[in-house]
Amino acid sequence: MKTHLSFGTRDLAASVAFYRVLLNCEPAKQFADYALFLNDNPGLELSLTPDPGARASGDAHYGIAVDSPDLVSSAIERLKGAGLPVDIETGETCCYATQDKVWATDPDGRRWETYYVIAETEERNGENIACCRETAEEAIAK
Repeated sequence: MKTHLSFGTRDLAASVAFYRVLLNCEPAKQFADYALFLNDNPGLELSLTPDPGARASGDAHYGIAVDSPDLVSSAIERLKGAGLPVDIETGETCCYATQDKVWATDPDGRRWETYYVIAETEERNGENIACCRETAEEAIAK
């Protein structure tokens, strides 16, 4: 089973470059007006199409749950190696779980977290973070 997402983007080439790094794979199809990523891990089909008016929703974010903290570290290395700005959280409590995660923002302001759950908790969020509430506009402004 795979999840399918379709995003409009103001800059197809920049979005392809971002998702190539985030998903750690090449697009299965790429044309001047379309790109398609097919990924088994995570199970995702992601299509990108040009849309000059594309804007991320400020109330949404997307996530990739991974099976080990080493995979979060690998994502950090890939994202930083590509020169992308990242926010790193280590051992933070968010959404009733203690997690290690890295945040990155696509060219249209969509926030993505790659995360590993260390332990489930009874606490919503720790004192030092807003727990997934940063808006796309705040992320782009960084």
